[in-house]
Amino acid sequence: MKLPISMNKIILIEDETGVVSFIKKGLQENGYEVSVAFDGKTGVQLVQSNDFDLVILDIMLPEMNGLDACKEIRKTNKHVPILFLTALGTSENIVLGLESGGDDYLVKPFKFIELVARVKSLLRRSNNNIPEITEPEVDNEHVFQFSDLILNDYTKKVTRAGEEISLTSTEYKLLLYFLNNPEKVISRAEILDAVWGVNYELGTNVVDVYVNYLRKKLDHKEDNKLIHTVIGMGYVLKKS
Repeated sequence: MKLPISMNKIILIEDETGVVSFIKKGLQENGYEVSVAFDGKTGVQLVQSNDFDLVILDIMLPEMNGLDACKEIRKTNKHVPILFLTALGTSENIVLGLESGGDDYLVKPFKFIELVARVKSLLRRSNNNIPEITEPEVDNEHVFQFSDLILNDYTKKVTRAGEEISLTSTEYKLLLYFLNNPEKVISRAEILDAVWGVNYELGTNVVDVYVNYLRKKLDHKEDNKLIHTVIGMGYVLKKS
C-alpha cells in the first residue's frame, strides 16, 4: 500500500554510507523528505540555511563531531527537534547529548520501527500536540500563567516577573506540561511519556536533568520557587 506523502523535511547527518542508505530509504518509504550530510560542518551549514522539521545526528563525525554540531545548531535554532543516533550508548554519552541540546537519543544498533516511532514523536511534539490548559488563568487561549510566570504559546515567549527567559525546545515542552498540571504531583514516568512522547528507558536521569535546567532558568532569581521535588513521587508546580 502506498503511504501518504508527508511534508516533513528531515536532515540525516551521518558518515556511514550503509547506515545512510538504510535510513534514507526507510524514511522515504514512510513519506518523509530526506536530505543527507556526511560530516558535521556541512550538516550545520545545511540546517542553518534550510528549514528542516527534524535533525537526525550521529556523534562520531568528521570535520565536527555531533555534540559540537548540535551546539552550533542551537545557537540559531532552538526549536528544531534533534535526535542523536549513535553507537555511544553509555549514560554519560546520553547525558552529554541531551545537555548539548538534543531532544532524544537512540543507540545503534536499533530497530527501524523504533526510529520511526521516535521521529513521529518528535515531529508531533514539535507541532505542539500537547493539550492546552483547560482553565487558563488569563483571558487568552494562547497565554498561560502561574504566579508571575507567563508562557505565550503563540509567540513561544516565556517570562517571569517581566524578564524574558530563553528555553530550548525540550525545556519549553516540559514547562508547558507542568502548566497543564499545576499543583499536581507528577511522576518521572508520566513526564517522560508526556514530554518525550515514547515510553522507553533511557538508562539515565533525563527527567531530573531537564527539571534542573528549568529550575536554574525559572527560579534562580526568585524567592518564590515554583518547581518542587516530592521525594519518592516526582515533581510539582506550585507556589512556595
